[in-house]
Amino acid sequence: MTAAAGRPFRAAVTGFGMVTAAGLGAAETWQTLLAGRPTARRVPELAGMPVDFACKADQFHGDAVLGRRVAWRLDRSTQMAMAATTEALNLAGLDPDQWDGARVGVVLATALGGMTTWEREYGRLREHGPGAVSPLLIPMAAVNMTAGHVAAAHGAKGPNFATATACASSTTALGAARDLLQANLCDVVIAGGTEASITPLVAAAFAKMGALSTRTDDPATASRPFDVARDGFVLAEGASVLVLERPEHARARGARPYAFLSGYGASADAGHATRPDPDGTGAEAALRSALADAGLAPEDVDHVNAHGTSTPLNDAVESQVIHRVLGDRPAVTSIKGVTGHCLGAAGAHEAVATVLSLHHQVVPPTANVEELDPQVQVDVVTDKPRPLLMAAAVSHSFGFGGQNAVVAFTSA
Repeated sequence: MTAAAGRPFRAAVTGFGMVTAAGLGAAETWQTLLAGRPTARRVPELAGMPVDFACKADQFHGDAVLGRRVAWRLDRSTQMAMAATTEALNLAGLDPDQWDGARVGVVLATALGGMTTWEREYGRLREHGPGAVSPLLIPMAAVNMTAGHVAAAHGAKGPNFATATACASSTTALGAARDLLQANLCDVVIAGGTEASITPLVAAAFAKMGALSTRTDDPATASRPFDVARDGFVLAEGASVLVLERPEHARARGARPYAFLSGYGASADAGHATRPDPDGTGAEAALRSALADAGLAPEDVDHVNAHGTSTPLNDAVESQVIHRVLGDRPAVTSIKGVTGHCLGAAGAHEAVATVLSLHHQVVPPTANVEELDPQVQVDVVTDKPRPLLMAAAVSHSFGFGGQNAVVAFTSA
C-alpha cells in the first residue's frame, strides 16, 4: 500500500527510549547533548590497551533495571535495548496487554552482536575447556536475539528481524520499519539499535586499524567531529529505540507524534571495505534518495544530524556531500562529540536526537570543536544550543562495507 495521491508515507514517531553514556533515558541524554558535555573517560575494561578510554553507560545496571532473573540470561546489549524499549512504549502510551500483537513488528539492529558474551565465553573455553562454555552463549550473543527477546517480552508477534550494516545498522532498521508500516504489514514497529562492544578485542581491533582517537592524555576531548585536530572516533555503548506507527493508528488512539519519519534512502559505495568513497558518491545517492522519498527539496532541509565520527576521512567527505546537496543553509551537528560512536546503535541515537531537535526546535552543539577544519564548508553548530525554526531534518549513517543510510524527518 502506498501513500495516497503520491504523497510520501509518514510514519508517526510516538515514543522513544535511550540508554547512552550521556544518560539513562532520553530526557537525561537530551540535556547532556544540549550542554555539549563529553562522556569519554578511561574505563576498567580497557586497562592496559593502547586506547584505554570509551563512552560507557556507567549508570546502566541490568540487574537494577530489569531484575536479576531477567538480566542474567541476556547480553548487555539486549539488556540496554530492553530498557530503551520499555521507555519508548511508556512514552508512546502503548500497553502491550491491549494491542494486537500480530500487527506489531520489531526491527532492532546491531553491528557486532553480543561481544561481551562472546569474549567472556571464549575466555572460559581457553581456560577451562568446552564444558565451561555456557549453554546460553548463542541465544545471548546472536545478532537476531535482541529483537527476539524484545518481542517475547511484549507479545510482538509481527515481523521480527535484525539489520546489520555496520555503523548504518540502526538507520537501516528505521527504513525497514517504515517499509513494514507503509506496506500495511504492521500498525506499530519497535525499531532502533543497540551495541555493547567496549571489550579488549574490539578496542584492539579498531586501534590496530587506526580508527580510534589516541588522545589518551585527555579522553574527554578525544571525540571532536569536524575539528581540524580530529584523529579518530571514541568507542561507545548504548541503545536507542523508536516507536513508529501508521499515522491513522496513532490518530485512532489519540497519540500525538513527536515527528514523522518521512523518507529513507540507502546505497553502497561498492568500493573500499573501510574507507568512504573520497567523492562521497554513495553517501550523496542515499541523501538524495531520502529527500525524494520524503518529497523534500534540498532547500527544505533545516537541520542535518551528521554521522560526524571525528575521523579525518568521514568528516571531510560528509561535509562535502552536505555542501554539494544542501548548501550551507542547514544547521549541522554531530552528537558523537558527547556520546562517542556507538556503532550499530549510533543511527538510532541520532534519530532520536533529530526527533527531539524538531520537537523542541533547537539544535544541540557539536562538542569539542576548538578549530573548525577549513575543509568543512557547512554551518556546524558549536559552543551552545541553537534555537531554530525547523520543519525538516535528515540524519546520516555510513558504515564499513560502504553501506550508507539516511532518514528524513518532518515536524509534527
